[in-house]
Amino acid sequence: MIKPKLDSKFIKIDFSNLISENHENIENLVKNSNILVIGGAGTIGSNYIKKILPFCPSKITVVDINENALTELTRDLRSSSLLDYKPDYITYPVSLLSDLFDNIFKKEKWDIVANFAAHKHVRSEKDNISVASLIKNNVFGAIKLLNLCSSCPPKFFFSVSTDKAANPVNIMGASKLLMEKLILSKKHEFRVTTARFANVAFSNGSLLDGFIYRLQKKQPLSCPIDIKRFFVTPEQSGEICLLSTFLGESGNIFFPKLNFNSDQIYFKDIAINFLKLNNYNPIILDSENAAKRFKISSNDNNYPILFFKTDTSGEKPYEEFYSEDEEYELDRYDTIGFIKSADIDISFAEILSDFSKIFSNDNFTKSDIIELIKRYIPTFMHIETGKSLDEKM
Repeated sequence: MIKPKLDSKFIKIDFSNLISENHENIENLVKNSNILVIGGAGTIGSNYIKKILPFCPSKITVVDINENALTELTRDLRSSSLLDYKPDYITYPVSLLSDLFDNIFKKEKWDIVANFAAHKHVRSEKDNISVASLIKNNVFGAIKLLNLCSSCPPKFFFSVSTDKAANPVNIMGASKLLMEKLILSKKHEFRVTTARFANVAFSNGSLLDGFIYRLQKKQPLSCPIDIKRFFVTPEQSGEICLLSTFLGESGNIFFPKLNFNSDQIYFKDIAINFLKLNNYNPIILDSENAAKRFKISSNDNNYPILFFKTDTSGEKPYEEFYSEDEEYELDRYDTIGFIKSADIDISFAEILSDFSKIFSNDNFTKSDIIELIKRYIPTFMHIETGKSLDEKM
């Protein structure tokens, strides 16, 4: 059986004590509340739901465009004890950007709104159409949701961000940094928080998740040799988002307290560890052709893996949680730090208009979008190589 796990040495943080210390406070805020979770069937959203249900909200509504994932989430929750106290529980296979979502939002008064709907992959910046879809989801979606919340403010609003929003070099990270600015501009209107954090090991669509499929299909593994990242487990991703919803003050951006130098792990080390945990002997090859020609036998525990140097657009060799020009606090909590946001004045209507003008031109380019993003994110230093991750195994 293929194991979706890593050696414990790769996961270097534990949030359980912080949750225990704040258990009573979180319970007081969540018990008997009405919760809306958007993008709740994905890895992070579903783990957030699993972490918040033990605090007994009276109703939880889950919206996600992925109908199959919603079905599995419901089976998962119903097969566990998490819904045994019988809260109202409903799911909608609906996009945040659709008119149907407006109908869902406006028929209730929400205590907690948590948003996990996002394009999250650097891979999404390969062409103008993919980038436009990314912007509409990450930026237009945030504007729409925040406008709805302005008309009927929740007690708590949380939206997940990404570590790639710190000093972004790819369009996805820059779009999330712009999303953060939109969210934080509302911090005096209603309580808003967000979180940047590490790669979620084996999350849907991630490189590590792809390792499982490669083994199932007896296909070679492939990963960059020069890229390192922070990692948390899927369960920890839900814990970080739970804590970030209720700790601190409006406008805080939370992040796990991981050490930049010692806690980032190279993908190549994870790949080797993953194969060994599944009783394979990694055979490191030097070309894609060699990897594809390697005969993977059921009777042989040798398994091919191709390491390559990164040359794709938007890839940074490391990650970080904050920029040096951001005011951050590392001492208040044991395992979580946060950024104290400055007051932000930004025009939602202007952003919608500026991007919509580009999208209305049939001949718009990826470069047009990058230049517009730089108007709102002057520090955005995009890495463009002319190559995308879709060219890799």
